[in-house]
Amino acid sequence: MLTNGTKRLIDTARDILVGKLPDPKSQVEQITIALIYKFMDDMDKQAEELGGKPKFFTGEYGKYAWSKIFDPRVSGHELVGLYGEAIQRMNQNPNIPQLFRNIFKNAYLPYRDPETLKSFLKTIGEFEYDHSEKLGDSFEYLLSVMGSQGDAGQFRTPRHIIDFMVEVVAPCKNETILDPACGTAGFLISSYKHILEKNKKDGRINLTHDQRKRLIANFSGYDISPDMVRLSLANMYLHGFQNPKIYEYDTLTSEEKWQETFDVILANPPFMSPKGGIKPHKRFSVQSKRSEVLFVDYMAEHLNPNGRAGIIVPEGIIFQSGTAYRKLRKMLVEHSLYAVVSLPAGVFNPYSGVKTSVLLLDKNLVKKTDKLLFVKVNNDGYGLGAQRREIKENDLPMVLEIIKKYKQSIVGGKEVDFTVEEAKLATLIEKRKVAESGDYNLGGDRYKDALVYSGKWDFVDLGDVCEIKTGRKDVNQGNPNGEYPFFTCAKEHTFSDEYSFDTEAILVAGNGDVGAVQYYKGKFEAYQRTYVLSDFKGATARYLFFVLESTLKETVSKQKLGNTMPYIKLGMLKNYKIPLPPFEVQKQIVTELDSYQKVVEGARQVVENYKPHIDIDPEWEMVELGKIAEINPKKSQISDLDQELEVSFVPMADINENRMNFVPKTKKKIGEVFKGYTYFSENDVLLAKVTPCFENGKAGIARGLVNEIGFGSSEFYVLRAGKRIRPEWIYYNIILSSFREIGTAKMTGTGGLQRVPKDFVYNWRIPCPKINVQDEVIREINQEQNIVFSNRQLIEIYEQKIKNRIATVWGD
Repeated sequence: MLTNGTKRLIDTARDILVGKLPDPKSQVEQITIALIYKFMDDMDKQAEELGGKPKFFTGEYGKYAWSKIFDPRVSGHELVGLYGEAIQRMNQNPNIPQLFRNIFKNAYLPYRDPETLKSFLKTIGEFEYDHSEKLGDSFEYLLSVMGSQGDAGQFRTPRHIIDFMVEVVAPCKNETILDPACGTAGFLISSYKHILEKNKKDGRINLTHDQRKRLIANFSGYDISPDMVRLSLANMYLHGFQNPKIYEYDTLTSEEKWQETFDVILANPPFMSPKGGIKPHKRFSVQSKRSEVLFVDYMAEHLNPNGRAGIIVPEGIIFQSGTAYRKLRKMLVEHSLYAVVSLPAGVFNPYSGVKTSVLLLDKNLVKKTDKLLFVKVNNDGYGLGAQRREIKENDLPMVLEIIKKYKQSIVGGKEVDFTVEEAKLATLIEKRKVAESGDYNLGGDRYKDALVYSGKWDFVDLGDVCEIKTGRKDVNQGNPNGEYPFFTCAKEHTFSDEYSFDTEAILVAGNGDVGAVQYYKGKFEAYQRTYVLSDFKGATARYLFFVLESTLKETVSKQKLGNTMPYIKLGMLKNYKIPLPPFEVQKQIVTELDSYQKVVEGARQVVENYKPHIDIDPEWEMVELGKIAEINPKKSQISDLDQELEVSFVPMADINENRMNFVPKTKKKIGEVFKGYTYFSENDVLLAKVTPCFENGKAGIARGLVNEIGFGSSEFYVLRAGKRIRPEWIYYNIILSSFREIGTAKMTGTGGLQRVPKDFVYNWRIPCPKINVQDEVIREINQEQNIVFSNRQLIEIYEQKIKNRIATVWGD
């Protein structure tokens, strides 16, 4: 159990580090290294007290003993040097077990402030080595920091979701267990605790020493990240695993462990694939370059004949139409999948609004049923906002009972009988129905509401199902400090001191952006030519909103009147034909579409609010950009090349705003572009210098160029990284808002084509830490960018789902 005293020590250590290491993962790594360091010293002291000799800090490593580095004669700067040297060398210490050497692999001290280090180590010194579950629980609390604050690299699985999945899969003491993307070993530790709890008798664990030894040997974990391996090793060790089987291993591209199979696999594998995709070997049943496809394939293939698995997957696995996705779903449905649990979109908040599901596999159970169970979790016991506060509503206990009841019915050869409340969350579908379309879609709502979306509804005039009024002509034009929203052309333009409407309404732009649609509920004011739809009869406001938003703007654009000021008349709107299904069907449609809309809004929050940030260490050297990067390299470097040689051509339009990577789309002969265009080569950074492209962040790194040569717009500056700097480091520094804002103020020129001066770019001072520090920061920002890109994809996917659903209502 986690004591308040231990929790206080962990929080204090983090508070000391946060000024130097804002990233929670870096804090956790430094605390982990220091704890293991301190515990090795404690074990040496215990050995001496029992009449033995120290075994860790001996020989040339004796000078690093805890008592030696805290000798009063050691100055602050000497302490920094001694401790920093110790943790870097400790993985070479022949006196410590391989487990500890692995934990210290690639360890280093990322700051050099003596006072910070002294305060930090003093706090660590208050911990005492105690090989008990209490210490393991304390370390889990430390690891939870990465989940609660968000780690830029991966989606930390919330503890209650891990425990739920473990309870469903129910690993047993004699079974082998794997997490092939283990992160901090959360699934493995939860499985271990689950097995211990299931083997208690009279409140005590009923396992012999040999049984415990065999149990511990059954757990394995892989992770590609050495940082995660270090944390997993420490976590497992502090939970009683003397020699945990945690390996730094690339599950998707390595073949070394391909022959190893397991009884139970639990995982939340990475969702993102690097640019260009994964390059796996050819042993996968499903050929793909997408990491989420390959991970699920790997787990399904590496189960023993009666194996079971629980896998968190992104929505792409559920319904993406690509060949690899369809083949994977077909394989799962036919050989191992028995249930899909849909999780709420906010489970991974605050660092991602990504929508996920849990695939439940059981290769033995699936042979005994021709059905699939779909279960929808609406609430998981925590609010779905950024803070994830605990709430009363929690479907997980009922979902657990639903799954248990379903499994028991299969084993017993009986039909499952869900209660009324359970049936609201659970749907049983025959596998043949899932297979009949050929895409093996695993979205439960698709089958539950299949009859809803037939498109065979009567069409009625819009004016028959609602009152349509116009906004006021005489209303004040708006007051920024007013109390009520003020709508012009259906857009919330400003505020008003008064209101004319207090209702649930749909607002339609009668001029300006003709046909634009807005939904609002409450008190508001509207200006003339904004049509207000209210007092709905036989139709829900949200249903009408989705239906009108899908087609109205496009339709009325062909009927609008006026040239300089286009508009539509009230009669056009009243006679607009819409499909009108029964009221209950409308509510079902709205429930589904609103759930999609929440995913879109959550993902859009991530995309719109994300800004890359570099925490500058005051000790980093500040250098003028032009002194560490060549600006506008000369074409003379390539003047002797064959004029028929093909190269990439990159116009300004091909460069993204606030996105590092772009795809060269055009090839031209070098003789066509040598004069009049800007030259660059592979890994050069391109920076737009002209308005408005500069202000909007148009920049990127040239990669994938034909013959590693490119030409492009004359409105680019080209920045070529020198030996002291990475191209990515240049890019992330020139897209910072401070660079753009000051650069914009320095622009020269007339009219609309103002340009940022070359001297400004040359003289702009950026931090220039050592290459290994740049690489670490770049890695973290790249991981953040991957998450943002994932959310962009999520927006596209769910906006398309909304369009597809509405299309079925219209009968398309």
